Amino acid sequence: MKTEDLKGLGLEQEAINKIMDWNGKDIASEQAKTKKVESERDNYKSQLDTATEKLERFKDVDPKEMEATITQLQADLKAKDEEYAAKEAERQFNDTLDKAISTAGGRNAKAIRGLLDLDALKNSKDQTEDIKKALDSVKESDAYLFGSDEPFLNPVGSINDAHGGNDNMGSLASIRAAMGLPAKKKGE
Repeated sequence: MKTEDLKGLGLEQEAINKIMDWNGKDIASEQAKTKKVESERDNYKSQLDTATEKLERFKDVDPKEMEATITQLQADLKAKDEEYAAKEAERQFNDTLDKAISTAGGRNAKAIRGLLDLDALKNSKDQTEDIKKALDSVKESDAYLFGSDEPFLNPVGSINDAHGGNDNMGSLASIRAAMGLPAKKKGE
């Protein structure tokens, strides 16, 4: 649309200017749409070129070889998962066993482990209970590996002397009497 065409229709300049503004806005709007569509077209073309280039790399690849590689990688991954699970189970078993030995009052965990059937305990369904039973059995047969539960029956040192004081005469007199010696007199 041209200004001369509108003047030829007998329109005033103000009306022509208004029409030309509307026309300019419509043209700008359509140009924006066109640019957007061209941008999308260029993007799709770029994606197609990239996909074609990637497909070219696979042109000489044998699908059966690729499938075998994938299968091998999956098997390796499964083996690693199983190895990790076995190590984790071993760690949990060792922690449970060490805690049980400590709770039972074990003095030497390494020596106590040597007396246990570790393989049977690892494969047990109720490890905690079976470990406890095995430790009770070892405690019964080899009590020296565990701390004593009995209280101190013979304390060391004097608790009180015969005179009610702090000298060692009372305890010394007891020792002399136990040895069959006469009591020591004061001042001797």
